[in-house]
Amino acid sequence: MKRAIFPGSFDPITLGHYDIIKRGVTLFDEIVVAIGVNADKNYMFSLDERKKFIEDTFAGEPKIKVMTYEGLTVDFCKKINAEFILRGLRNPADFEFEKAIAHTNRDLAPIETVFLLTSAKTSYIASSIVRDVIRNQGDYTKLVPISVRVK
Repeated sequence: MKRAIFPGSFDPITLGHYDIIKRGVTLFDEIVVAIGVNADKNYMFSLDERKKFIEDTFAGEPKIKVMTYEGLTVDFCKKINAEFILRGLRNPADFEFEKAIAHTNRDLAPIETVFLLTSAKTSYIASSIVRDVIRNQGDYTKLVPISVRVK
């Protein structure tokens, strides 16, 4: 079985994340959307809320699971027998950042990183932008799946 994880904080999940997961699921037998827990980070949404947003977004998709983890992503991959890490690239800066992480991960474990380019219509969306729009009472509904829009 080809299992990939799609790691992130998903604070909140965006249509950009959704796009990568939906296209990625055609490449793998299973994708685990892996919500990383970082005690030093201040999140807008609780871990339970973020997990529920993703579960609700992909309800009825048997090839997509949602899990949380702490520590190194490669250690989580080994724990759940995932051979791949799926990442989305929005721009050249994302590529440079993600390339360094992928090389480090490959040095730490036999985990391959697979990159997908975001679609043109979602390439500008970032969770940090969504949070800023929400904080300032802007219309964020065009940026997130319907599961987040009820907030």
